[in-house]
This record gives sequence, structure tokens and C-alpha cells, in this order.
Amino acid sequence: MLKGKLKLPEVARRAFPDRLGSLVMGFDDRDDENGGSDLVLGSGEELETFEPNGFGLDRESDEEEERKSSDELDRIIRQRLDKDGTNSVSASEVFAADEKRSNIAFELSQKEINLEKLQRLASLGLPDGGGLRATAWKLLLGYLPASRDLWEKELTENRLKYAKLKEELLLSPAEYRRRIEALDAMEHDVDSPADGPLPRHEISHEDHPLSVGKASAWHKYFQDIEIAEQIDRDLQRTHPDLKFFSGDTSLSRKNREAMRSILLLFAKLNPAIRYVQGMNEVLAPIYYIFSTDTDEQNAENAEADSFCCFVRLLSDSVDHFCQQLDNSSVGIHSTLSRLLGLLKANDEELWRHLEFTTKVNPQFYAFRWITLLLTQEFNFHSIMRIWDSLLSNSFGVQEMLLRVCCAMLLCVKSRLLGGDFAANLKLLQHYPEMNIEHLLQVARDLSPDTSSFRLSM
Repeated sequence: MLKGKLKLPEVARRAFPDRLGSLVMGFDDRDDENGGSDLVLGSGEELETFEPNGFGLDRESDEEEERKSSDELDRIIRQRLDKDGTNSVSASEVFAADEKRSNIAFELSQKEINLEKLQRLASLGLPDGGGLRATAWKLLLGYLPASRDLWEKELTENRLKYAKLKEELLLSPAEYRRRIEALDAMEHDVDSPADGPLPRHEISHEDHPLSVGKASAWHKYFQDIEIAEQIDRDLQRTHPDLKFFSGDTSLSRKNREAMRSILLLFAKLNPAIRYVQGMNEVLAPIYYIFSTDTDEQNAENAEADSFCCFVRLLSDSVDHFCQQLDNSSVGIHSTLSRLLGLLKANDEELWRHLEFTTKVNPQFYAFRWITLLLTQEFNFHSIMRIWDSLLSNSFGVQEMLLRVCCAMLLCVKSRLLGGDFAANLKLLQHYPEMNIEHLLQVARDLSPDTSSFRLSM
């Protein structure tokens, strides 16, 4: 369950969409916004300085651990298939999978990508491995333009902007000041006697670590430390069954450090939202897919690309993280009402049973489904397949997400109709394993809700 939701003031609420919009379109020009390079914001000294060509670790060792991590995920998938008894694959299924991979690879190789065709192909599932899913997700999220000729330029610009933001915002005030002074000394070519006294610099009240003023860079720095500690705790719990995220290997530490920087930078750039518990789960699939891209340059820049796509993905549902907006037309209660309306339009018997007989409020189960994009309800491989459909929906992620949530209810209808409040709540909070392709087909076949259903409070 999400904790620490922010009560957002109206002034901050009005300012937030512009900031998020500027991030989505290319982060905005921070030098213009802050009147030059005298920005002093930062976070913990334990954060590593951004290195454009990597993370300061042995590349060959990381590649070996990454291969083992990928093999570990494959092993878990195979075990799950064996458990379900669905590991017998016919020749026709193998042929169909190869044809799907070929069709997607061909579409992604075109000079001008047909996004509508890519959406249709991706909605049926993208192939694992080979980097196809990574490229397709970047296109579906609008991070890459349809024209291949523009890819290199867009990627280079966005990666450099991310590196600049990270260097400015994830340094301690003292380190940032030292860098500025070093640059000034180089520019002015200051000549000083080798054995003379070092120049003394004045330290303002705002620059002092003991300053308690809210405008103090150090005050903001210590606030960031608290956020970073919460992020660290959540990252330790992210998919503990996968060595890619958990454990004490150099690969898992590097991955957690990169995800930590992404989440902390998002929090600093969006003070009205900051970090909310569970955002780590939303970031995990994106970072995993981009980090395991077979294109080495893309894999090395997975952190920057993941940040950009994470911001784009969250822009469609960020209002769900604002408690102040819960009862507004864009808040979580409105979205839950739409889910109930969709259920009523497709199965009034089940809707009536949940709403009036057992009185299982959707806030008890669907709140987590929706805010975390189902990342807590299914195994990691199934999450990636579901996200193929979410990201490829032409009406947006939220539209398909509600359809999948409604389909989840319909697929366990018989058990829900036979259960009481306690049994149904347990079932929906611990959703059973499901044939994902069947679930997604049910979601696609749903009739749209045309009512203006409102959630009872």
C-alpha cells in the first residue's frame, strides 16, 4: 500500500503540470530558468558523480553478471511454465513466434516507423530478448520519434541533458561550490604563488551546513537525504527473486544506484509530488528492459533513457499520487469509479455482488492495481507482457489499464460470487496466477462504459 501521499497545495498543483510537461519535452533549459549556473541544489555525498561512459565499474564483470541475471529470469519463467503445464510448444506456435519477431524487427528497421502498425503488433506481445522490446517501448512512449534519422540526435541531446541535471542536482552543496570555483579558476587563469596562502572564500549564511533557513541549500540537501533513505529501503525490496535487482553483486548494486538516482532526481524536479512509495516498482520494468538491450550503447545509457520514459509514463497517472486530488475529476476516486462503471456495463451481476452484497470497496484492492500499474499482482515476465498492451493502446495507458483491471474481476467471477467479504478481499489482494493472453483478450473484448458512474463514499 502506498504511504506518505502528499497533500498538494493548489498553487503547487497549478505549477506542477508545466514542470512535468517541460521534462517530457526535453527537461527545459535550467540555465535560463535559474539565471545562469549559480544553482545550488544537491543530495547525499554518497551519490556517485555521473560518468557519461558508464558507472565506474568493470564492464566485463557487469556483462557476465547481467547475463547470469537474464538467465535467472529465464529459469524462473521456465519453472513457472513447468508448474502450469504449458511448456509443450507446438511447431505452429514456434512458427507464429518467429513470424511475430520478424514482423516487429522489420517494422523497427524502417526509415519511418508506422506507429499505428507498431501499436497493433505490440498489443499482441513483443518478443523477449534482442532489444526489440526496448526500442518498441521507447517509440510507444514517444521518447523516440517515428523517423529513424532523428534517433541519434534525440538520444544524444536527452542523455546529455540528463547528465547535466544529475550533476547539478545530485551533488552536495559543498561539492557543487568546489566545482564552480575550480571552473572559475580555470577560466580566469588565476596566478598565485606556489608557496603562498590559499585564498579565503566568504561563506554566506545560506551556504553554511548548520543553517536552518528553508532557502538554504544545505537544508534542502538534508531533506533529500531523507528521501534517498526511503528510496533505498524500497529498492532493497524490489523483486527480491531476481538477482538483477537484489543481492550484493556489483551488477545489482549498480542497478539499484542508477534507479536511486532516477527516483531522487524525479523527486527534486517535482517538489509537489516528490517520491511516493511504490514508484520504484513502476520504474523497475523500464530499467530492466533498457539495461538488457543487446545494443551496448543503449544499455550503457539505460539510466538516462529510463528516467525520460519513467517521467513520460507517470505523466499519464501522476494525479493518482496526490491526496489533495483524490476526490477531483482526475483523482484516484474518479478512476475507481470508472472501473466500477466498466464492470457494471459488462457484468451487472458481479458488480452488484461486489458493490452491495459483499461490499468490497475497490479502494481495498484496485487502488494498488491502478497506481502501480499491476506491478505487484503478477510475476515479472507477465508484467512485461501486460505492459506491451498498456503502452500500445492508442487511447492511452489508463484506458487499457482499466480494461485489464475489469478483466481481472471477470476472470475470477465464479469465485467472487461464491465468496463473502473476507474471502473476496483476500482473493483480490492476492490475485491468483492467470493465463495472461486470455486475460488480455477478455480486456480487449470488453464493451466500453458510456455511463457517468460515481463511486460511493
